Amino acid sequence: MSRLGVLSDPIRFAREARRLGGVVKVEAFRRLADALLDHAGEFEYVIVGEQGADGKPYLRLTAKGVLGMQCQRCLERVDWPVEVGRLLQLVPVGAPIPDEELDIDAFDAIEATPGLDALELVEDELLLSLPIAPRHESCEQPRPRDGAEKESPFAALASLRRKAE
Repeated sequence: MSRLGVLSDPIRFAREARRLGGVVKVEAFRRLADALLDHAGEFEYVIVGEQGADGKPYLRLTAKGVLGMQCQRCLERVDWPVEVGRLLQLVPVGAPIPDEELDIDAFDAIEATPGLDALELVEDELLLSLPIAPRHESCEQPRPRDGAEKESPFAALASLRRKAE
């Protein structure tokens, strides 16, 4: 993974309201590659540090782009638009995440590891946003290559049943 987007001190990055962003090619996301039909395209991402009203450091992450996935119905390419927006609370290394914060859906808590790779963070959020079974809104199931329809094995059973009656 590229080391271009490294946050050497994530908590300081957040408290100083710094901003990091750019465009990254889909092929740079190695862990995401297995879920894709091809690696064409790119993602635009922005990570902004902020200090919440509660005085805690946060990262606001946004990413958008299109992934080339395989339709689970017709097996052809489906362009899957992805737009991620996530608020991440930074927790100091070794500090426990309070139980009450695990129940809040407004943000997720992550450890503020020095040298946090921003692109890996973006890839994590993209992986979490993937659909289980991507499909076109309307498409047909694949047909045999020779154009002939394959007869269902149950059709033969139905004809045997009719003969027995």
